[in-house]
Amino acid sequence: MSSIELKAVEKWFGTVQVIKGVDLAVEQGEFIIFVGPSGCGKSTLLRMIAGLEETSRGQIMIAGRDATAEPPSKRGLAMVFQSYALYPHMSVRDNMGFSLKAAGVPKAELDRQVNEAAKVLKLEPFLDRRPRDLSGGQRQRVAIGRSIVREPTAFLFDEPLSNLDAALRVEMRYEIAKLHQTLKATMIYVTHDQVEAMTLADRIVVLDGGHIAQVGSPRELYERPANLFVAQFIGSPRMNVMPCTAEGASFALPGQGGGAYGRSRAAVSLGIRPEHIEMAPVGAGHLDGVVDVLEYLGSDTFVIVECGEAGKVTVRVAGDTDLAPGDPCSLNFQAPHLHFFDESGLAVLS
Repeated sequence: MSSIELKAVEKWFGTVQVIKGVDLAVEQGEFIIFVGPSGCGKSTLLRMIAGLEETSRGQIMIAGRDATAEPPSKRGLAMVFQSYALYPHMSVRDNMGFSLKAAGVPKAELDRQVNEAAKVLKLEPFLDRRPRDLSGGQRQRVAIGRSIVREPTAFLFDEPLSNLDAALRVEMRYEIAKLHQTLKATMIYVTHDQVEAMTLADRIVVLDGGHIAQVGSPRELYERPANLFVAQFIGSPRMNVMPCTAEGASFALPGQGGGAYGRSRAAVSLGIRPEHIEMAPVGAGHLDGVVDVLEYLGSDTFVIVECGEAGKVTVRVAGDTDLAPGDPCSLNFQAPHLHFFDESGLAVLS
């Protein structure tokens, strides 16, 4: 049985529809991440699951029961927000145990649950400190600990790392991944950061304009995007997309070369990721161009090549390179990694 299931859920704000008939089943113990551009509806959908936003149409099932009309307190869910929302005058111990104390849980049981959560989150040395004496990452762990002690049906995270600096984000990604492994709990997580999505999720739900563009594992979305939106949203740098003519057994790029195609449906766009392009001597590849910009990142260099009608193409090369802006070159595409899309943006599969 699915831990959480959404059945044709919709959300309207007046005459504006922001969630458009979403169907989704989240299995027990699964780590699901909602990702998409600003305004796509990911936080609204999470708040609907939590009961913080009313569901206009459809059903939200939690642990097999219809929870669509239930208030947040009856859904058995715990939510971790972008803001830590800790009580500044309380110790870490009191912050984590506040909801249990308010519910009348006996002190011995309260202490046991707080101590267990503190052990999982490595907060035992900080239980008697106040929030002002903690780092940002430690405060976020306290906020998560406050949810753990409630032993919820599922955890909901609304962009919990967006207030942290880059180093802390990496550290907390690791902590959340280990937490999921330890608790084996159902988690639904909202982020605009695709690195978080790719590194944490069992499955990613890509949202576009209030509907689901694709659901799948990080590898599935990266290697087999269902449409042009997912292809360019997942991956950094984004997939290169250029116009092409592709039908029958071959494809052709604007004003230049081509290669084998072998799809049954006509395509108008070709996509390929930067790491699947090889630099070649002029005239020896699928596409000729001129080096425009080099972006050196240590282990990799991104070479941005101006290719005329095909536009700018980004190529990932290992380490440093002898290329310089203005150098002519050719790009050779690795055939197994070509993606084709039709006029409506849907992937053309073999």
